[in-house]
Amino acid sequence: MKILVNGIQSNLRFSSAHVIPGHESCGYIHGHSYFVDVEIEGERAGDFEFVVDFKDVKGYTKAICDELDHRLLIPVYNDLIEFKDFDKEKDSIFNLKKKHTVHFKIDGKGYSLPGVDCVFLPLPYTSAEELSKFFAETLAKKLSETYDNLEYVAVCVNEGIGQGAEYRKDL
Repeated sequence: MKILVNGIQSNLRFSSAHVIPGHESCGYIHGHSYFVDVEIEGERAGDFEFVVDFKDVKGYTKAICDELDHRLLIPVYNDLIEFKDFDKEKDSIFNLKKKHTVHFKIDGKGYSLPGVDCVFLPLPYTSAEELSKFFAETLAKKLSETYDNLEYVAVCVNEGIGQGAEYRKDL
């Protein structure tokens, strides 16, 4: 059986700025008002024969949205981003999270931003495609701690009405 959670109606939203380094138009810092749709398939199980409790799905997804909301999303593992005092090959991403000010360059443009204004993601891009994969994998991992009856978790991250990307994580 399949369950569906509509991001607009369930308030699974976040507004963030991002940049796609090297892209002709998206290579500039710009923002979106995102919403996140979730689809989960699995066998009905437990005392109430739920596939999964909607409360859990919405709570876990909302927590991810809240972490990204009103921040600049930075794809740490993008080859075109050069960080000052951070080696992508050796340093932990948690080191960036601890910095009061983060300094980096994209295509020769220098940025200095308060670390608290940024979310450092272990991604090559902050595209809808990569964000949907990030959401699906994070949500699948969290749900797997409680549920063993799920077949897949699919998440669609929408940059606006009629424009999004979906990623399916098989379990």
